[in-house]
Amino acid sequence: MSHASPDHPAAAPSERPRRSIPGSGLAKGLAVTLRTMTRKTVTEQYPDVQPELPPRTRGVIGLFEENCTVCMLCARECPDWCIYIDSHKETVPPAAPGGRERSRNVLDRFAIDFSLCMYCGICIEVCPFDALFWSPEFEYAETDIHELTHERDKLREWMWTVPAPPALDPAAEEPKEIAAARKTAEKWAAAQAEPNAPQEGDS
Repeated sequence: MSHASPDHPAAAPSERPRRSIPGSGLAKGLAVTLRTMTRKTVTEQYPDVQPELPPRTRGVIGLFEENCTVCMLCARECPDWCIYIDSHKETVPPAAPGGRERSRNVLDRFAIDFSLCMYCGICIEVCPFDALFWSPEFEYAETDIHELTHERDKLREWMWTVPAPPALDPAAEEPKEIAAARKTAEKWAAAQAEPNAPQEGDS
């Protein structure tokens, strides 16, 4: 007679398979259908009523042209190569007498081909000067695929549809840039107020 050891426990008796009641699957499906039928339907009345989109909706990319320095970082990092940028150099006169002239890039063309864009947002993330933003606009379908390449004038129009950034957490720390600017402004204000301060012995 063999005994079960801790390493080899006795085999458990085989369990009998459960028998399903005929038609139980159909009854479950009908129950789901009945529950759905009793719920109130919600129909979006689009396009008469615009949908309420989440604040971080990726609709289209807006361009804030004044911040663009033509660094080409967005075009180089784009996985689809759908950003087209043209520019030229201009000579800037010296800011002070005796200084030297400088050259700067001037933006001539900034276009995005939305037939190629996959809305990954890499161009917006890598832009070091905050020139690109997500806009919730999504009604820019065209019948011709060639018309989905939008130039900087259209991208600038979409810039004004970009929602305001969410408010900061009141308990969050002040950004370093703002803190440094505030301290500089306070020192400057204190320095300006010192000559007007009353001197000792003045009546």
